Amino acid sequence: MTVASPEWLSDALATDRLDIGPISTFEFLRHADDLTAFSGIAVGCNGPVMSCLIISTVPVQDLEGATVALGNTSRTSVQLAQLLLREAVGVRCRYVTCSPDVEAMLRVASAAVIIGDVALSAAGEAARRGRYVYDLGQMWHDWTGLPFVFAVVAARRSFLDRHAEVVHTVHRDLLTARDVALEEIDEICCEVALWETVDEATLRRYYTAALDFSFDQRQRDGVAEFARRVGGSAAGFAPDVQFRVFELEQPSCRSHPAPYPLV
Repeated sequence: MTVASPEWLSDALATDRLDIGPISTFEFLRHADDLTAFSGIAVGCNGPVMSCLIISTVPVQDLEGATVALGNTSRTSVQLAQLLLREAVGVRCRYVTCSPDVEAMLRVASAAVIIGDVALSAAGEAARRGRYVYDLGQMWHDWTGLPFVFAVVAARRSFLDRHAEVVHTVHRDLLTARDVALEEIDEICCEVALWETVDEATLRRYYTAALDFSFDQRQRDGVAEFARRVGGSAAGFAPDVQFRVFELEQPSCRSHPAPYPLV
């Protein structure tokens, strides 16, 4: 088992240093030929996600020609933010990459894209200071009507071909671990709040109402739509790229999962 940051784990899976692990949706699509996603488990949302935000000094429709700071700890979220600003809002911005510090970002830009703990902690303070807060999950859902998936769990196809039984076991155990964690979410939130800057009630709302940990047909449709809208030579994958999903319930775990067309 390897314990590391989401960015390290994503890189390691993409570059064949891990056999199974979480990976950002953007990187998963870039390496779709080498990876197979697990059915039923992912990190996404079906509306507001709370932890992926644009914090702006002006309304987003007034960002035409403005500089937007992108946090350097995200891949999928910054791609989503640029897509939404360009096509859903209809503004063209200049982008700079910064460390995820809201005040530092807003000293060099009119708006900041932030994720994770920084976003959960910053939203309330930003609103109190008269700044505009936009939730990327809500913006995507309002625009497309679909869930958004920020990360999946995947196995390298070469490892799946050699060790299908191991992949099957890990897949089943991850689903069980997710379900147990949700059953014990009150205790988890109480513990996490002791060392986080986010209070227990916010954490509980985040884990139980904002985040969606499933990866079923609607979530796959969301990934398909994201690929269609951002795919191209600059992204590193085609809009009609195909990805594969390992179905836990399939009759034989040795059989190859069918490709899921992105149309």
